[in-house]
Amino acid sequence: MLYQISHTTNYAYSQPVRLQPHVVRLRPRSDSWQTLRSFSLMVTPPPLRESAFTDLDGNTLIKLWFQPEETEALAVQVLSQVETHRTNPFDYWSEPWAVRSPIDYPASLLLQLQPYLTGQPMQYATSVDPIALQLAQDIVQAVDGNVIRFLGELNQRIHSGCKYMIREMGDPLPAGITWSTRSGSCRDFAVLFVEACRAIGLAARFVSGYQEGDTDSTDRHLHAWAEVYLPGGGWRGYDPTQGLAVADRHITLVASAFSRYAAPISGTFQQANGAQSTMTYQLTIQGM
Repeated sequence: MLYQISHTTNYAYSQPVRLQPHVVRLRPRSDSWQTLRSFSLMVTPPPLRESAFTDLDGNTLIKLWFQPEETEALAVQVLSQVETHRTNPFDYWSEPWAVRSPIDYPASLLLQLQPYLTGQPMQYATSVDPIALQLAQDIVQAVDGNVIRFLGELNQRIHSGCKYMIREMGDPLPAGITWSTRSGSCRDFAVLFVEACRAIGLAARFVSGYQEGDTDSTDRHLHAWAEVYLPGGGWRGYDPTQGLAVADRHITLVASAFSRYAAPISGTFQQANGAQSTMTYQLTIQGM
């Protein structure tokens, strides 16, 4: 599939502010799943300097530095053309030692996957969310430890058991809250999916991007889902909001072990008297 994407984010400030450096995570990835055909970034007020770089997860980020003059608004517009390739999300063979949970990862791979298994740097202890753990254990028992069946069942339980809501702002809710209330946004469902996977030793990460959605509707939003590392298949996406394994109708922007590092735009501003900001955006996704 070939998609043309226009995404404009507008910030309005209650009084003039000085913009501090911002990081933009809105450049689609280019990998075996999708190819970025074109990309442009327009920022108002124009930045003093901008620099693109690749982070530890292979995402392309763009850092903006601004003039010291004050402004009451910031607009960031990206235009992208992306071709997605993979129509079959199951076009792989799992390693024989990785078809049942718990997976006995080789030591070298275990070291590399550590942040995706714990959500924490190696030197810090982390506790598993007990509600996510119980959900995961229930499913593991139901599927007799089969990893692929576990992922499909987890995807469906979140999709069918939780009410979807649009929540434009704010961090994802803790996994236990989402499953207890049986409601949340796409990023809440993605965090729940990731935490349930980690609870039984499956490496998982948070993904931010776009989904084709209803082609007859003009209502578009940023989307979030999860990816699980499957030895033999690499990173494979699951979208609990849609109840689908991710294929060519999703467009990835960034992926990270930590959801906060997948925020589309992050940055701060200086002000004299406690200025407040409001954010709006316009998004169009057109299949070609």
